[in-house]
Amino acid sequence: MERKDVKQEYKWNTGDIFASDDAWEQAFAQAEGKIDFSVFRGTLNTAENVLAYFKAEEAFEIEAMRLYLYAFLRHDEDVRVTKYNAYMAKIMSLFTKLSAETSFATPELTALPEQTLAAFAKDGSLKDYDYFFRRLIAKKAHVLSEAEEKILAQTSEPMDTANGVFEMLDNAELNLPEIELDGKKEQLTHGLYSVLLSGSDGKKRAEAFALYYSAYRKIINTLATTYFGNVKKDIFYKNVRGYESCLKMALSEEDVSAEVYGNLISAVHDAFPLMHRYMEIRKKELGGKEMHVYDLHVPLVENAELRLSYEEAYELVTEGLAPLGQEYVALLKQGRDGGWIDVCETDGKRSGAYSIGVYGNHPYVLLNYQKTTHNVFTIAHEMGHSLHSYFSNKNQPYAKSDYVIFVAEVASTVNEVLLLKHLLKTTQDKKLKKYLLNYFMDMVRTTLFRQTQFAEFEEKAHAMAEAGEPLNKDNLSELYYGLNKAYYGEAVTHDKDIEIEWARIPHFYRSFYVYKYATGITAAIAIANKILTEGEPAVQNYFQFLSGGCSTDPVSLLKIAGADLSDQKTFALAMQEFKTTLEEFEKLC
Repeated sequence: MERKDVKQEYKWNTGDIFASDDAWEQAFAQAEGKIDFSVFRGTLNTAENVLAYFKAEEAFEIEAMRLYLYAFLRHDEDVRVTKYNAYMAKIMSLFTKLSAETSFATPELTALPEQTLAAFAKDGSLKDYDYFFRRLIAKKAHVLSEAEEKILAQTSEPMDTANGVFEMLDNAELNLPEIELDGKKEQLTHGLYSVLLSGSDGKKRAEAFALYYSAYRKIINTLATTYFGNVKKDIFYKNVRGYESCLKMALSEEDVSAEVYGNLISAVHDAFPLMHRYMEIRKKELGGKEMHVYDLHVPLVENAELRLSYEEAYELVTEGLAPLGQEYVALLKQGRDGGWIDVCETDGKRSGAYSIGVYGNHPYVLLNYQKTTHNVFTIAHEMGHSLHSYFSNKNQPYAKSDYVIFVAEVASTVNEVLLLKHLLKTTQDKKLKKYLLNYFMDMVRTTLFRQTQFAEFEEKAHAMAEAGEPLNKDNLSELYYGLNKAYYGEAVTHDKDIEIEWARIPHFYRSFYVYKYATGITAAIAIANKILTEGEPAVQNYFQFLSGGCSTDPVSLLKIAGADLSDQKTFALAMQEFKTTLEEFEKLC
């Protein structure tokens, strides 16, 4: 389908950002002429001067982000359009210039005495930046001199080589073999592999698994060396900046304590019997004598999809999120009717789905809606992101409006959990109910257990290297294989090739990132339960979180909403929810 054939009500309205391309180009030219902050260099030693600098930088950034938003959306409408590719290149160049122009600020501020920074944090004129200064004080011991920081900044590109090598190997030079499908040879790809592992043909799943990992086996030594290079990069920065460990260095970036990481892994270990029980049920439902690792993606309930039109799906989402109150529901409708959402799959349009929220503008959502259950939940998920951005931008000053990645998946997952519980409560269809219970269990398995398995692998691999043990294909594979067996238990046949799954995970090149998915779903389950059991008080607490932006550390913000990740009880609640769902599923078997 061509974009011109889509009704206007199914398209987002970029006119809310700029009326036309000409207006964008005029605004870009004006912004490009204003990018000069040299007047502030060497002056950031008084509250008055610091405030003036922050306000000037913010005004420029807000306009630059508006330019970016328009270019980004127009580009994604059809990625083939040269004009909008050029817009994106121009705006990214503008951000590069901005970074260079303002690079003096952090070293200047960090060089100030701690007493001065503490005074800035308490100064009423700088109240919008109090948390920024508290964080700057905490990082002060790990910031080097201006000359040293300049050298470190220049290492960022070569230090990212391991990630670049992995991406090239994984996407361009993996040389995946062909597989026979319907009598024809087809090139195996990452996407096709995922489709085949979800398919009903067990022999084809086994064949695809073996062929897929045979390609990784051929380059496993290179992949191990590449991953070790990424870990050594982390150790280099850890040592230079004086952190106790790579893990603590990564957590400090978002003001999260190591206690949260430890709570997560401990809680998941305690819940191993539950996961092993789920694996036993899966094995029984699939009807085989064995259940291999490549059988874990097969739906246990077939032909129970929600096949709804977009209008029906959106109405269902609105009903499911009614416990969040009239204001939230009104905003959902405003998003649907007010040009926030681009609904239809069209030629050249970016695939997948996302939400983007930029300060001073309403959020935007990209969909490629199809009539599946997953797409219904995608609406709820992306609108969760959007309204998180909406409330944070509305209630916080620019400096505190952008929430950190640690909490980024919480609001979206709260929406999914609320929708799921609504469907389970209202459906009379036994098959659909069984399908939804399985949907939730697999959500917990893939987002909570699997991501924690990844997180534990990262922690142990870094600890090995920090202790002076070189990483190679043998010790990495032994570590991963042992974790896989521990997480999924004896009901699963742990095929030998699963030991090298670590070698194909792109997120491992963003060290200590994946645990945030697991803490996110844990927090979301706790918050959704409070909303459904406590009503309005819990909703108001949740709105405080949604409105919090980055006004304080993310763990404290989640605590306001009723999800205390420093308390094991929050993790135990998520596991209890998993257990209850498992028991409900067993009753229907």
